[in-house]
Amino acid sequence: MNTVCMLVQNHYDMDIRVRRKAEALVAAGYEVDVLALAASEKQPRNYTLNGVNVYTLLLSKKRGSLLRYVFEYFAFFVWSFWKLSALMGKRRYKVVDVNTLPDFLVFSGIYAKLRGAKLVLDMHEITPEFYMSKYGLDESAFSIKLQKFLERISFAYADYVLTINEPITKLLQGRGLKLGKTTEIMNAVDDSMFASVVNLPQPAAGKFIMMYHGTLTKIYGLDIAIEALGRARSQMPDAEFWILGNGPEKPALEALVKERGLGEQVKFIGNVLPQEVPQWLLKSTIGVLPTRRDVFLDFSFSNKLSEYIIMGKAVIVARLKAIRHYFNEEAFTYFEPHNADDLAKQMVKLYSNPTLRAELSAKARQQYAPICWDVMKNRYLNLIATISGASKQPQACANAPLANATAR
Repeated sequence: MNTVCMLVQNHYDMDIRVRRKAEALVAAGYEVDVLALAASEKQPRNYTLNGVNVYTLLLSKKRGSLLRYVFEYFAFFVWSFWKLSALMGKRRYKVVDVNTLPDFLVFSGIYAKLRGAKLVLDMHEITPEFYMSKYGLDESAFSIKLQKFLERISFAYADYVLTINEPITKLLQGRGLKLGKTTEIMNAVDDSMFASVVNLPQPAAGKFIMMYHGTLTKIYGLDIAIEALGRARSQMPDAEFWILGNGPEKPALEALVKERGLGEQVKFIGNVLPQEVPQWLLKSTIGVLPTRRDVFLDFSFSNKLSEYIIMGKAVIVARLKAIRHYFNEEAFTYFEPHNADDLAKQMVKLYSNPTLRAELSAKARQQYAPICWDVMKNRYLNLIATISGASKQPQACANAPLANATAR
């Protein structure tokens, strides 16, 4: 049987992209091992989840300073090199799928590559831009130049490279990535997760519920959305903004809501389990993704966007490069990033026009079909099959039924 090992410096259970790939491989008949971080001291060091064998290292994620990042990266690199090398003698992996960050984690597969395994580097993030955004660094900074060097030698050493969208592929091509070894596997959501609710009746006419679900951090621009609601509420008397999730910005957002007198309009729902998300999205009228734009975020393509599309919800979204590459003005209501006045205008437009909401959700679903998870899954499985010599998967996209657009 063909065996695959995956490396990810994250908690496997919570890393949706890695889980999707691993479980797709298991369903296709592969044996899959994953080397990851332990979520807590209580979690078993080794366990099996949905047919995937998971080996973990107990290493706290206390990231903040660059030095802490370096320590965590180095510690996981050393452990994964040792663990992968030890397992290679027993499991004889055909493929090792290394998931960034960090990029240089691919070198923990040196011994496995010498023993015949092919190395796939899945570049979840563009590392130089990530650190430029996080720490406000200039492109000329030594640490950014170092990151670009590590990035270049990492994708040069890998046998195959996965990127998450075409704009990033083009960016990396300009930094030396060869297109002949590149495959784009986008962060599409597995439609099957929503199959149980996607065709349920939509909520009865009533309140206009705007929804965000995810981590509450500054980069996602929730303060901008709250400001926009404050400016638009006189034209949207029964509108509410539900915020699902938790994060470091929650106290500041709660203070802003109080300051703007929006306590009745903004609801902080708190953490929601992944399997509960579809039911919550069913209650919404539209989705709001007010992500800020910078050198890193301009290339972002949120999983949340795919989820709203699958659920048939119109979405107000910041005008970011990666999203605009795949979706035109007929699919979403775009607003200029950081501009609360423009966002307020788009809120009012969708509030007052249920026909437009239905048209947007239908167009978004149509434009999403070429990049849906079925397409991405088959593309990934065919790549692994080519590398390992297994049978290829059929090329098809099983379009999930489109949920009825919410009418108010």
